[in-house]
Amino acid sequence: MSDHVVPHFHNDAGVPVIEIGSQEFMCVGANPPFDHPHVFLDLGNDNEIICPYCSTLYRFAADLKAGEARPPECVVKDKVA
Repeated sequence: MSDHVVPHFHNDAGVPVIEIGSQEFMCVGANPPFDHPHVFLDLGNDNEIICPYCSTLYRFAADLKAGEARPPECVVKDKVA
């Protein structure tokens, strides 16, 4: 079993680019209930990837930690208390 948690990002703000510090992540489109199917994206050897559902451009930023984003409000926050 792995302790690896895949970060989730959304684009409620409609920004043209979301910079992220993760190579593997999930795009949810928008916050529920307006989300699209949660799609796993892997940058592999690339620095950019476009979500096939919402067309959000994600760009890797080495200065960000895993799970961080620029703008920071694009990180999906766990709603569980």
